Amino acid sequence: MWPLDPSRKEVLGFAVSCRVLTLALQALFNAIIPDHRAEAFSPPRLAPSGSADQLVEGSAHPIPQPLLQLAVDQGYRTAEGNKPPWCSWELPLIYSYIQDVYWNVGFLRYYELKQVPNFLLAAPMAVLVAWATWTYVTTHPWLFLTLGMQRSKNKRTLEKPEPGFLSPRVFVYLVHAAALLLFGSLCMHVQVLTRFLCSSTPIVYWFSAHLLLDQEPLLRSLEAMPGKPPAGHPPPGQKVPRNSMMGLLYNWKTCSLVTRCILGYFVTYWLLGLLLHCNWLPWT
Repeated sequence: MWPLDPSRKEVLGFAVSCRVLTLALQALFNAIIPDHRAEAFSPPRLAPSGSADQLVEGSAHPIPQPLLQLAVDQGYRTAEGNKPPWCSWELPLIYSYIQDVYWNVGFLRYYELKQVPNFLLAAPMAVLVAWATWTYVTTHPWLFLTLGMQRSKNKRTLEKPEPGFLSPRVFVYLVHAAALLLFGSLCMHVQVLTRFLCSSTPIVYWFSAHLLLDQEPLLRSLEAMPGKPPAGHPPPGQKVPRNSMMGLLYNWKTCSLVTRCILGYFVTYWLLGLLLHCNWLPWT
């Protein structure tokens, strides 16, 4: 095992601490909130006698008539019903059929008044990616117009490209993120847009870090080399630990508005998602 420099040790320790905290909170929430009759989804079990024809949960009995009538009224398929249309397709794709008929997934199908809360839930992530796209396009209009297939005529850009999020190498990732945002906003259930973007593109995290470094004076006061204390003395009432993110949380009251919005959103989403999703409550 090769030795790790101090900055990598801090990142690794922070990641492990977050994972341990997540598992501890999940265990706590599972103990507080019941599992909502999860045994109803368990497979049928044999009776104590062990005979195969005596099943607990009544699965050996026929389906009740009211339940069958409900299936007919709702248009559901039953065992004795006709075959669904997708079985006769040249390319029988059941997933496309389910999306179209049962999930109502399609272009602008989700744009209904009753879905406004789901749009509000996905709005912060959509705004973040749209903001990242606008910032990058306005910084590199030539790169956007030529789709990166022709180099810029600026000799300064060729000799020393801009580092960080605004680097020309980020362009392909930005196009991918913009395409995901466009497709997810127009053709998907919008409430899954947050996890769709967070798990598919690094632009979400790169641009958040770019905003923090650009808008937060506390981070700009730190030296470029990791693991070193800040140059001079920090402002009165501020505490700057070795981990920059923990430093921002410690000095929450003195942080800028952009920093509060970004950190507040990610921390709140993490806690609420952990509390609700692991207990089978509506969350994305």
